Amino acid sequence: MVGSASRLVDWEAAARIGSRVAGTGPAPGRGGAAAVHREFETILAEADAAVASFTGLRTGEPPTRPWVMSRAEWIRRNLRAFEAVLEPVAERLLGRRLEGALAPVRRSVLAAQIGGILGYLGRKVLGQYDLFMPPDDRDLLYFVGPNVTEVERRFRFPPRDFRLWLALHEVTHRAQFDGVPWLRGYLFGLMEEYLSTIQLDPRRLLEDLRRAVSEARRSDRWRELGILFLLMTPEQRTTFRKMQALMSLLEGHGNFVMDRVGLDVIRDAARMRSTLRERRQGTPASRVLQRAIGVDVKVRQYDVGEAFVSRAVELAGPDGFARLWERPEHLPTLEEIARPGDWVERVAAA
Repeated sequence: MVGSASRLVDWEAAARIGSRVAGTGPAPGRGGAAAVHREFETILAEADAAVASFTGLRTGEPPTRPWVMSRAEWIRRNLRAFEAVLEPVAERLLGRRLEGALAPVRRSVLAAQIGGILGYLGRKVLGQYDLFMPPDDRDLLYFVGPNVTEVERRFRFPPRDFRLWLALHEVTHRAQFDGVPWLRGYLFGLMEEYLSTIQLDPRRLLEDLRRAVSEARRSDRWRELGILFLLMTPEQRTTFRKMQALMSLLEGHGNFVMDRVGLDVIRDAARMRSTLRERRQGTPASRVLQRAIGVDVKVRQYDVGEAFVSRAVELAGPDGFARLWERPEHLPTLEEIARPGDWVERVAAA
């Protein structure tokens, strides 16, 4: 039976388009992908222990496993996650309605858009913790082999050191969701809350577009959260801001741990940090594209979130900072992400 999400998007076409846009990238060196996989297995055991010791958050059992994948595999895995997330939304929006004459056009256009975006990202992403993996596979981390190889060769990073540095960030994400029992449910709840408000009423969409144009003319504050923020309803904006605050915290915490632990155990960590920051920012032309597809918001999450974590730890100490993992109410708001002292006063110093 074809799911409702497949009535919205041609997922196979999206995968083909994404793979063409991404290309294959460079082949691994001696020993091929199998050798890269074996080294990541050893590295992840070291990263598990280092992250647990530094953060106090422990990954569950079994030990973390790597999946060293191609760009095309990464694209397909993320398309599968998108499809799963969109299924209940598509079911609600489409219901049992018959497909209209424009349905094939809609499926193809959305496939091109999603495939193109993932194809672009597939050339950039190095590692990923997949929130949507089934419980039996939540010990699995993705590493895009061609991209890791490309960065190592281009910047002459020692492969083992660079892979450990990457692993520290991704293992931190696993530790966040394994070590904080309520966190996964909280994030999924925010996503469900947001997606449940999406609708396709043409009149409502036209009203939202008119309101967005008017707001954009009055103020440029929306730029911090991306152009799509303008099209959101007030309810959607509230939920979106909570999600942005949480993702900034998680990404920033991942970078903070990667950098602090890495400086002690990785010789070239400082250069890796500065080089990868420049790589995320990209060229002027790529920054235009990032803004167009919303990736610039993701890029800012790393820097803003890391600044929050660094300052909060400085003000409250590691134990005070750890209070934010106690309950959802202790998470920083988007305003507190920008002003860590306010969060410390509300939570850590209370």
